[in-house]
Amino acid sequence: MGKQEVNKHTWKMALSEQKERKPEDILRDFRASFFSMNRLASFPWTFLDNELQSNKSSEFISELLKQTCLHPLCGKFPPSVRFRRIFLSELIKREAAGCDPLDELYDALAEVVGVEETPHCHKSYFLPSGDAISLLENVAVISEGTTGLVTWEAALYLAEWALENPQVFTGRSVLELGSGVGLTGITVCRSCSPVRFVFSDCHAAVLEKLRENVRLNGLGCGKSPSVTVDQLDWTTAPEEQIRRIRPDTVIAADVVYDPEVAGSLADLLLKILKCSAAAEILICSTIRNLETYGGFKLRLEAAGLGHQVLTGPVSAVFPYDRLAPIELIKVFRVQEG
Repeated sequence: MGKQEVNKHTWKMALSEQKERKPEDILRDFRASFFSMNRLASFPWTFLDNELQSNKSSEFISELLKQTCLHPLCGKFPPSVRFRRIFLSELIKREAAGCDPLDELYDALAEVVGVEETPHCHKSYFLPSGDAISLLENVAVISEGTTGLVTWEAALYLAEWALENPQVFTGRSVLELGSGVGLTGITVCRSCSPVRFVFSDCHAAVLEKLRENVRLNGLGCGKSPSVTVDQLDWTTAPEEQIRRIRPDTVIAADVVYDPEVAGSLADLLLKILKCSAAAEILICSTIRNLETYGGFKLRLEAAGLGHQVLTGPVSAVFPYDRLAPIELIKVFRVQEG
């Protein structure tokens, strides 16, 4: 079977699966995409259009509103004003073409029309248990001189990998480097039963938001696991700090984006393995620039560190762009001689 035939077959399979999906599955997809502020183009609009054309009823839209803008979570941790406005406008456009007007839909839009946008918003990610991780994030991708105030694809992938491999974290002391807003670490704490988890970053604004998100998700305060949020500068971190943490597992996601930090990260990983020889180190990266990523691997090699690419399917739990190439590697010391 040629490449064109494979693509056609894959497309037909995907279309068939969408047709066979139940309305409750579609509602769940809308809810997950809405609260994570996923790209509107990725929402299952085709199912909604077909539902409106076949039933000529606003009942499905009413249920859809209950799972999104009228969901209790939206009252507590709402997505950005602009996102809600655009989402509701899209719903109204489809409703107008397919069924009678729904008052709740226009009431929901009225609540966000004219409301001033803030630089912050909430994104929520649903775990397989149905519980949500809600994070305070910045609307802008880059703000306050850092990219660490939003959740990136590799953090979502690493969180999914952790959900399928809880044994890497269960009963262990875990250190996360470059925690950002905390999605991966909070997922591990909520679902993988570590005994201790240390979130870390070096940027003051990121640390402030990270502490807030740890609090929002009910971690710390004497509860299990033991949780701390530490400032950790890769270039100056003393061995004493690493020994105090004594990590069994070390994770990091989307930290290899700048050639200038690659050397510092490699040196820090070597320092960690000197202080905690048995530590399992996992680095997950979205490969945006092959030269930068290849340079990081060369810095690992220069530091006497090897790596193994971890492959294998990971169940899709969170909605995000899966077309971006993501690689997860395990880092270890190369035995001399």
